Amino acid sequence: MKVENTQVQMRKGILEYCILEIIARGEVYASDMLEELTAAKMIVVEGTLYPLLTRLKNAGLLDYSWVESTSGPPRKYYTLTATGREFLDQLRLTWQELVDSTTFIINRKKSN
Repeated sequence: MKVENTQVQMRKGILEYCILEIIARGEVYASDMLEELTAAKMIVVEGTLYPLLTRLKNAGLLDYSWVESTSGPPRKYYTLTATGREFLDQLRLTWQELVDSTTFIINRKKSN
């Protein structure tokens, strides 16, 4: 078993949450998301982001608007819907529970 496989699965598991956190800050362009996720070592392949954005949009968690660009074609900017904000609030709670649980397990002393 390779540790890299587990690391990839761990990142995949929280990628959706990270994307929603980025979009929650305000209108965001996909390439800006990709840049931040890449800098954070959460994503390395562009082809991973767009299917996730489509799935989140189809689930009613995101919306987008087209904005004209002076340097090329119009750009698609993403925002959270009200449902997306509620969903993100629940993910934030779950994330904190996971952090607390993991910290508890990591810091627990061996008992004999």
